[in-house]
Formats: sequence, C-alpha cells, structure tokens
Amino acid sequence: MKKVYFLKTCDTCRRILKEVNLDNIEEQEIKTNPITSEQLEEMRRLTDSYESLFNKRAKLYKERDLKNQQITEKDYRQYILDEYTFLKRPVFIVENEIFIGNSKKVIDSLKEKLN
Repeated sequence: MKKVYFLKTCDTCRRILKEVNLDNIEEQEIKTNPITSEQLEEMRRLTDSYESLFNKRAKLYKERDLKNQQITEKDYRQYILDEYTFLKRPVFIVENEIFIGNSKKVIDSLKEKLN
C-alpha cells in the first residue's frame, strides 16, 4: 500500500508533494476527508506512539496550552481524531513503512524508498 495524508492548504505539504514521485500513491486530503480511527490505528502500528503522529506546532496546541498539560497516549489519539490540524503532516505510508512530518531527513528517506 502507498498512501499520503496531507493538507492541501499547507504550503509545506504542497512543496513536498511536488518533490516526490506520487505514481501509484493514494492521496487523502485530511480536511475534506478526515482520517478514521482505523486509519489512525494503522499509522500507530507503524510507529512508536500517537505522540509521534501529533503536531505540536499546531495553532490549537498553543491556544489550548497543551504544552503545560499531562497528555496521555489516549489523549493524543483523541486530539488527532477530533481535529485534523493535530496530525503531523504529511504522513506517507509506503508498504510497511511510515514517514511522518516534513523534516529533511524524513523526506530524503521517503524519496529513497520511492525510487
């Protein structure tokens, strides 16, 4: 399976989608087509925690002062399901590997995997 979860209004997501080979990759825009709990569970199985999927740079993270709260894995899961901006993006799933976020290291690894 090859899939990408992204936000079309995100400049960084758009830039990365232009950089990588999207042939045979299913695209899901998370604002108009929110992720399901099953999709989130699949992502979680491929990584170490819900926290690794959580976007701590989201505007709502600051507005809700979540930095100063004790957040459990269950909380991270629910926040991501409740609000699309809490998913760190883009998220690529290629076969049984997951690539989360937009760091150069992650995108370089993704490009290697896709070539």
